[in-house]
Amino acid sequence: MARNSPPPADTGARIFRSEEELAQLPASERIRYRLVAAERRYHANDNIAAFVRAGEVEELKAEVQARMQELLRALVIDTDSDHNTNETAQRVAKMYVDEVFRGRYVPMPAVTEFPNAERLNELMIVGPITVRSACSHHMCPIFGRVWIGILPNEHSNLIGLSKYARICDWIMSRPQIQEEAVTMLANELQQRVRPDGLAIVMEADHFCMHWRGVKDTDTAMVNSVMRGAFLKDANLRREFLSLLPRKRTA
Repeated sequence: MARNSPPPADTGARIFRSEEELAQLPASERIRYRLVAAERRYHANDNIAAFVRAGEVEELKAEVQARMQELLRALVIDTDSDHNTNETAQRVAKMYVDEVFRGRYVPMPAVTEFPNAERLNELMIVGPITVRSACSHHMCPIFGRVWIGILPNEHSNLIGLSKYARICDWIMSRPQIQEEAVTMLANELQQRVRPDGLAIVMEADHFCMHWRGVKDTDTAMVNSVMRGAFLKDANLRREFLSLLPRKRTA
């Protein structure tokens, strides 16, 4: 007798649904359905704004609030009589969706690009740019600084200084690990600026290490991405790194 095969993962999400049926689902399920149907990844540090419809961010916040209320209840916190936690679920939902993880749910900010009319080809450095993120392993804060080195060519696009900070914030405002965050930032800038060389250094404190676990408050993580001329030219790389005021004062 033939054995029944187990159903494929996400079977319900892959079955075609009408708009009327989708409308009956929670916003998170509707968004997930669109992502699965489009065969798009939706990891913690992915931007899914293209699959979020008007009004669904507000619905997501309501869902997160309800789940957060369940979490507080599971932690045996009396949110009814405890005045400090009466509205904690609502505050946390707003913080996650509108602030800390905002980079998942909104499109990339508009970036004005200018032609390199003067054919600039000298090293320029932007930073330190203050960045804030959250560790995708424990959802603990990450606070850090980013330096960006650009070696433009005559065909490069030049973007305003503030736009580097906006792009950083958009990418970092998601659950991240530092190694992937810096690579994502490099990919975005490489595509937009198209320089001969791109260098990024990030130094950050990770509260998943400061606040829990070993509770080591002195350790920071530093990593870098070097592309193009910075990867090939040791002198250029050395010049860039020497200009970074990275050492902390006591």
